[in-house]
Amino acid sequence: MRTVKSVRAMQRQALAWKRSCVRVGFVPTMGYLHEGHLSLIRQARQLVGTGGKVVVSIYVNPAQFGPREDLSKYPRDFTRDVQNCRKERVDVVFAPGDEEMYPHDSRFSTYVTEEMLSKGMEGASRPTHFRGVTTVVAKLFNVVLPDFAVFGAKDYQQAAVVQRMARDLNFPVRVVVGQTHRERDGLAMSSRNKYLKGPLRSQAVVLWRAIQKVKEVVRTRSGTISAQRLKADLKTFIESEPAARLDYVEFFHPETLLPARKVTPGTHMALAVFIGSTRLIDNARL
Repeated sequence: MRTVKSVRAMQRQALAWKRSCVRVGFVPTMGYLHEGHLSLIRQARQLVGTGGKVVVSIYVNPAQFGPREDLSKYPRDFTRDVQNCRKERVDVVFAPGDEEMYPHDSRFSTYVTEEMLSKGMEGASRPTHFRGVTTVVAKLFNVVLPDFAVFGAKDYQQAAVVQRMARDLNFPVRVVVGQTHRERDGLAMSSRNKYLKGPLRSQAVVLWRAIQKVKEVVRTRSGTISAQRLKADLKTFIESEPAARLDYVEFFHPETLLPARKVTPGTHMALAVFIGSTRLIDNARL
């Protein structure tokens, strides 16, 4: 397994693979890898098949963090990440620095913006977030030149935005979405779970409990259900936990991401909740 830190070196390798008709699978991450990430790596390996190559990027992208968000304290453990990648038979770990990805900082002025799917939910709560995501993913696609890129379903809106960007800008990349991995109690795996100390860890399960609560309502009630009423009920339910504060909960069409006024089977839901100072997200099809 190689570790590559230069954009130019990664592009040289990617072009050599292209000339040899080698299929490349790519898993972009911000590091601090957990079992959810590792499952995406395994999926990439399966997609490229015998003789294919798997690249994992480890880069905490500053462009997707707002000014008061947790960029400086985002969890990092590069040594452990490399060990995990080696165990999963990754071929290349691409780990660029900020100067490689955004040369000369203040003179970097080209960004990629998706203008439909990125408006609500995370886009409304974190206004510059998706511009940073689409920009860095577009750059990574141009550097790694993958045939497949695998993203996690926990970041449902992000995956939808990246799929739309790849389609609209004609990237020759198939964007695949792998399932959400959960802890035994239902909490979605996330690098930010590291922040949850003491009683905060057990309170964080309220996101999964909220999803289960809505699934039960949809399963047992006939007809349609008011999204506004459900949102009000969920705010009370979630904030009954002492450290929990609801950022948003939304019900929407799974393809267009447009908000749904009525909730029916097949509607998708997503929510963001602060547990103490840690912001967690989750989603599910109902």
